[in-house]
Amino acid sequence: MTLGVIVSLFGLGTMLVLLFTLAIYAVPFFVGLTVGMWAFETGAGVVGAVVVGIVAGVIALFAAQLLFASVRSLALRAVIALLFAAPAAVAGYHAVLGISALLVPSETWRHVFAAIGGLVVGVSAAVQLAAFAGAGAQPRQATAGRPDAEFAEGAGPDQPRLPSPSAARLPAPSSGSRG
Repeated sequence: MTLGVIVSLFGLGTMLVLLFTLAIYAVPFFVGLTVGMWAFETGAGVVGAVVVGIVAGVIALFAAQLLFASVRSLALRAVIALLFAAPAAVAGYHAVLGISALLVPSETWRHVFAAIGGLVVGVSAAVQLAAFAGAGAQPRQATAGRPDAEFAEGAGPDQPRLPSPSAARLPAPSSGSRG
């Protein structure tokens, strides 16, 4: 009995981790499924429909990441993130609702947990989209000169500059004795 509960909790935790990890792929999956069904209905066959669907899903994911990374407007980024987060939130809501049916007897509390789970999965999808797209982060360039050159050159008018290595030297001790 105890082993069964432990294994069930481990399985539930694994499913939730998988849900959070795959939340970003809800929109590309729906795009791929829709395009694949369209290709099948137009006579592409099963193999052709699967290939066309996979290609369409991959293109949708990379196009959204590229668009998110290239757009500088926060409003447009929010719209793109919402387009990815909304289907992921719906999928998360229904996944948590199904999982909570195994553990929670109250219908009201199942929907409360499902709403919280959907919100968390939706936010997770938006964060993953931003992380995959790089969120507009520019790589830092290393300076080949002095170690303090990056700080001294980047200091603003009201920021103190680091002393150069020659100014930071202490006078050499004298070798003679004073008498």
